[in-house]
Amino acid sequence: MSLSLEQIQAALPKGGLYEGGWRYSPEPLVLSKGEARSLKGLGHPLARFQQACDEIYRRSGVGGLPGWIAELMDTGKPTWMVDVQRRAGLRGEFPRVIRPDLLLGEEGFSLTELDSVPGGLGITAWLSGLYADDGYEVIGGSRGMVDGFSSVLDEGGAVLISEEAADYRREMEYLVGLAGGGREVLPAEAYQPDGRALYRFFEWFDWESVPLARRLAEQSAAGEVAMNPPCKPHLEDKLWLALFWTPALRPLWEGMLRGSHLRRIRELVPFGWVVDPSPLPPQAALPRLDVHSWEEVAEFSQKERELVLKISGFHETAWGSKGVFVGQDLPKNEWRERLDSALHDFEQQPWILQEFRDSRIIEHPVFSDDGSVEMMKGRARLCPYYFTDAEGRTELGGCLATIVPADKKKIHGMKDGVLVPVVVG
Repeated sequence: MSLSLEQIQAALPKGGLYEGGWRYSPEPLVLSKGEARSLKGLGHPLARFQQACDEIYRRSGVGGLPGWIAELMDTGKPTWMVDVQRRAGLRGEFPRVIRPDLLLGEEGFSLTELDSVPGGLGITAWLSGLYADDGYEVIGGSRGMVDGFSSVLDEGGAVLISEEAADYRREMEYLVGLAGGGREVLPAEAYQPDGRALYRFFEWFDWESVPLARRLAEQSAAGEVAMNPPCKPHLEDKLWLALFWTPALRPLWEGMLRGSHLRRIRELVPFGWVVDPSPLPPQAALPRLDVHSWEEVAEFSQKERELVLKISGFHETAWGSKGVFVGQDLPKNEWRERLDSALHDFEQQPWILQEFRDSRIIEHPVFSDDGSVEMMKGRARLCPYYFTDAEGRTELGGCLATIVPADKKKIHGMKDGVLVPVVVG
């Protein structure tokens, strides 16, 4: 078992799968049995965490919990969208595809994002099938991604993909083609409601570019259109990763999540803070940072800046690592400017700060342009795809590993990165 570069390139669908490129490898990424077991068991705890976030938001919005939680989540969002996501018709509706971004560290995984509108579905399906056909026991199997997506979108349904997400059109067309059943990919901007089930592949911050976005959201809340992911933009915010660690909310999380799920989320999510400019009382300090103000954080030394600044979600830079800044990699002046800008944005677009967790260095075989194989030292991010069927069962359909050169601190799709599926060692 070992694919050649010629075999991989010959197996690519006509027209490719993605506007950008990546490097290929003759082998998948190998996880230990313990890592694979952990990965397979993450779907349900993550789904429960997402459901707890929604319940906290809804209770905050009607006065059952402190109102500042919902107010923070609603920052920068249009009034109609806030109204829709609070409607009773969406109470039990959740994204049926979730993908955490997991850094592969020395002592387990670190969650950097929980994506409800993930890319990479078609690419993972293709890679899984390609390596499985070569004899590898790929996590999810050769059709795990296809079967998972088929359980999410009914036969005859349509994927609505926007121009803003056009880079993912080819891979979604490939996935839908494998799923069959009359499913198709349509441009979101031109869609006219025709009663079919819909899979939304556009971000809510881009709603003004999709003429019927508001109408579809309102119809789905009224039960007139089956659309997933639902119109719950608060679930697409990274703010929850910081609110999970907010001291005042600790008893709430402990009551909302089962003990084993709570422990798992605590292991996964780096400690974080909402970048809120509100002054602290004289006797208070920012937890773990042990300073009284963000002005003091802005003056941290490079060693103290093992922190990551991230825009929360309702913004065009909130995907692809474009709105992510690693503190120790920035000159002090730029760090200060970035933090000041985040504080200034609070009333329109909140940011979060998280502790930086390093990923471990691995070695993996990679093809050179001439087809020869070299060993690359790199860092890996895992993107497992969990699908929830109509009965509420959440299953792992497949996992995409992105391996980038070891000198990269931010791991995302890039031309010198490697994309492979995952197997158990």
